[in-house]
Amino acid sequence: MKENGFFNKIKGDTIIWMVFFFLCIVSIIEVYSASSGLSYKTGNYWKPALYHTALLFVGFLGMIATMNIKCKYFKVVTPFALFISLIMLIAVLIVGKATNGAQRWIELFGIQFQPSELAKGAVVLAVAQILSAMQTENGADRSAFKFIMIVSLPFIILIALENLSTAALLFLTVILMMFIGRVPKMQLGRMFGVLALAGVFGVSMIMLVGNSEVSEKKNNPRTTYTDHKDEKKEEKGGIFHRASTWKARIEKFTNGKEIHPDSFDLDKDAQVAHANIAIVSSNIVGKGPGNSVERDFLSQAFSDFIYAIIIEEMGILGAFGVCMLYIILLFRTARIANRCANVYPALLIMGIALLLVTQAMFNMAVAVGLAPVTGQPLPLISKGGTSTIVNCIYIGIILSVSYSAKKRDDVKNVAVA
Repeated sequence: MKENGFFNKIKGDTIIWMVFFFLCIVSIIEVYSASSGLSYKTGNYWKPALYHTALLFVGFLGMIATMNIKCKYFKVVTPFALFISLIMLIAVLIVGKATNGAQRWIELFGIQFQPSELAKGAVVLAVAQILSAMQTENGADRSAFKFIMIVSLPFIILIALENLSTAALLFLTVILMMFIGRVPKMQLGRMFGVLALAGVFGVSMIMLVGNSEVSEKKNNPRTTYTDHKDEKKEEKGGIFHRASTWKARIEKFTNGKEIHPDSFDLDKDAQVAHANIAIVSSNIVGKGPGNSVERDFLSQAFSDFIYAIIIEEMGILGAFGVCMLYIILLFRTARIANRCANVYPALLIMGIALLLVTQAMFNMAVAVGLAPVTGQPLPLISKGGTSTIVNCIYIGIILSVSYSAKKRDDVKNVAVA
């Protein structure tokens, strides 16, 4: 007799489920611990953690709904997702809400929504569809590269205007998908050459146009009213209005000069300083969940720098375990993709997994000082708004393919029969 009900809708790969479950557990514990600053402001210690748990639950329901959609129907969603994402990316530049000098959010029903989160998934859907439709025996047709650039570049450019790191990670995902999708290596080689030239030109323009002093004033709690007026002028500087922030981050990251602890400016480099203190004070086993000290001093401890708090509380072993969860997610997704009989579902879930894992690795690199400071949260762990829900839906897509996509074993059985 066939079972019915909610639990019958929970399907898909067991290991992906386990990774998702452990990431959610870590997320709830660490967001609860790292939200002391928010708790102090609101006067309610439980509110930030309960709100985040509620978002994870909504994301879980979205994941269940997505998981029960057969993978072949994702193709139908692609044009609508692209259109809605494009409209919202344009809208956020006009009426979006600015936070920390970046206009990335639109407020919907009291919740801040970041259109770039939806746009990333839409681009991955489109690239997977183009590559799968243009596959030949010798790899992807040469024209696939052109179509991918036409579809993805407008989204990447619009995202880059306010969030360069997100645009760069999305572009990296697209490149990796083209490599997996067997786009001719000659085309990829030429693209890398163009990217190198564009990168040199872009960094040169940032260093020429940007004013790192304005960015330092903006992040300094001792900034005066006059300094804030200078900051507002800088933010209205057109297409390069974020150049000052980018320049300051590049200069700080490339400055190899050792600074004596007595000379370190905690006002100007508070995030880096307190992240380093959290890491070096962790030892191997950490201070234990809820015992972080630096969460009270580290800005965005519950979001951009939550990995530093994880290291402080869970130690090197715990931090390694969290990192391994993302690596397991990537390799398990690759195994599911390898078993798919058709190209589209395989490319789709690999794109989704690369999207999540590259962002996670970049967030970790920032926390430990291996990359410039940016605003990238740790997927499925950092406290977030709709990004948490969207990331759960991404996991739902992987689970959908894991059970509904036609497997290579099925093809063999049909052939034998």
